[in-house]
Amino acid sequence: MKGKIFIFAFFIMAAQAIFAQEMPLPRVTFGVDKAQSVEDVSVTLELVALLTILSLAPSIVIMLTSFTRIAIVLNFVKQALGTQSAPPNQMVMGLSLFLTFFVMAPTFNRINEEAIQPYLAHEIDYQVGLDKAIKPIREFMLRQTSEHDLALFIRAARLPNPNTIDDLGMWTIIPAFIISELKTAFIIGFLIYVPFLVIDMSIASILMSMGMMMLPPMMVSMPFKLILFVMVDGWNLIIQQLLLSFH
Repeated sequence: MKGKIFIFAFFIMAAQAIFAQEMPLPRVTFGVDKAQSVEDVSVTLELVALLTILSLAPSIVIMLTSFTRIAIVLNFVKQALGTQSAPPNQMVMGLSLFLTFFVMAPTFNRINEEAIQPYLAHEIDYQVGLDKAIKPIREFMLRQTSEHDLALFIRAARLPNPNTIDDLGMWTIIPAFIISELKTAFIIGFLIYVPFLVIDMSIASILMSMGMMMLPPMMVSMPFKLILFVMVDGWNLIIQQLLLSFH
């Protein structure tokens, strides 16, 4: 109790000392004023666009990049190994994020060179910059999207058959790309599960033949799965195949 009273008195004395010295304290204000020129309006629009992009950034990273496939496959690996908390979910998501940046680096570099830098240099306007920024993302998604999924959304929207890929709208490409990524990720996850499932079934049959039915097979098979995964350098193989799946 005395310690709390001392701390409270210390903060009161410190506040009195600050105000006695009349130290300037910062104040943050926001206001709306009349624009004096066209540049002021453009700066305001750029700020609004930037805030909008920042608010949508998580959805953009998840849905329009390679993040979905990588995150699902790594979670399949974790479940197949049978380890509940190793590696932690934060580490899996962090690895997925950095692998996404690695895979998307050529696309992001094109966006920077063809759209962002020319726009900042006032060589192109906002609309042209947006079109140039969307083009690399569009090309990446089309490379990973199956024609079957594209046809599904074209039929669902009752659109005429496109003559070229340039006739496809982003509202058609994006959902087709997402379900294609989900399908690819689940196929890779199934292939990852197969060898670990064989180990689980073998251990379970051995325990049944020995009459040890009360012993959980997962408890016995986990060390064998970990040994197999380490011996074949599993993380290297999985990451290598993930990266190759985007080419």
